[in-house]
Amino acid sequence: MARKNARAVNGILLLDKPLEVSSNGILQRVRWLFQAQKAGHTGALDPMASGLLPICFGEATKFSQFLLDTDKTYLVSAIFGVRTSTSDAEGEVISQRPVSHSQADLERALQTFRGDILQVPTMFSALKYQGQPLYRYARQGITVPREARPISIFRFELLKFDAATADFIVHCSKGTYIRTLIDDLGELLGCGAHVSALHRTQVGPFVAEQMVTPAQLDALAEPCHAANEFNAMDALLLPLDAGIVNMPKLLLTEQQQHRLQHGQHCQVDTADIAAIKLHGPDDSFFGVGQVEQGVLSSRRLLNTAAVQ
Repeated sequence: MARKNARAVNGILLLDKPLEVSSNGILQRVRWLFQAQKAGHTGALDPMASGLLPICFGEATKFSQFLLDTDKTYLVSAIFGVRTSTSDAEGEVISQRPVSHSQADLERALQTFRGDILQVPTMFSALKYQGQPLYRYARQGITVPREARPISIFRFELLKFDAATADFIVHCSKGTYIRTLIDDLGELLGCGAHVSALHRTQVGPFVAEQMVTPAQLDALAEPCHAANEFNAMDALLLPLDAGIVNMPKLLLTEQQQHRLQHGQHCQVDTADIAAIKLHGPDDSFFGVGQVEQGVLSSRRLLNTAAVQ
């Protein structure tokens, strides 16, 4: 539901999400600061996790799925010898075992998780079973069947080692559960482990150096709200298509653009591709389409009137 006196804001903000606040909670706060009609995030971080949270405003929300589907990088701290029900510091301790592995043992164990692997999702996830998210069953002490899913771990590197604790950098594909990764590592080492800290530093093309903190937003927002003038805040926003810069691009003719705008297909001399950026004759971003057997159809198109 649109807010009274809300603005038609379009673009992407790279927020440094603080600890101990939900992704939705900080989203609503940021939406209020911008006085935006519409906003959404691209992949939640748990309250105990911090770091890069892209927030899409207005028409940018149409393309948030492409950020959900991209790779991500995390800085992870783990504690060995203690396994918890949630695989992080917020869960109940379910086992405690002695820690006896060396740094060399840990390095060898990391090799097992690099590359393409299968991972059984944690019960404390938003994946659904019979229409209900898994975390609801978990909170009732119920465990339901979960199929292992293919993921890719591009980088799993040890940064710091101190017997019972370690810091890592993990670069992974979509669908990877870092808590599960650390829990599986602890089980392989025979001592158990859980995540004690998690900080996201990269989402697709976005990196930590681009982030804006809530404190920075608050400092800008006060004079903007007082003057009812938001240019200083809007200057923080990235373009609508900033999250899909690595997608192949197709320049449309005026006739092709017109056909797509009216829900029609058109012929193109382009190989089959599931997702391609569409640009109008003036080279402005227009949306995302797909090509199958030489036929171009739209997947998500901008409402050009909304971004004038």
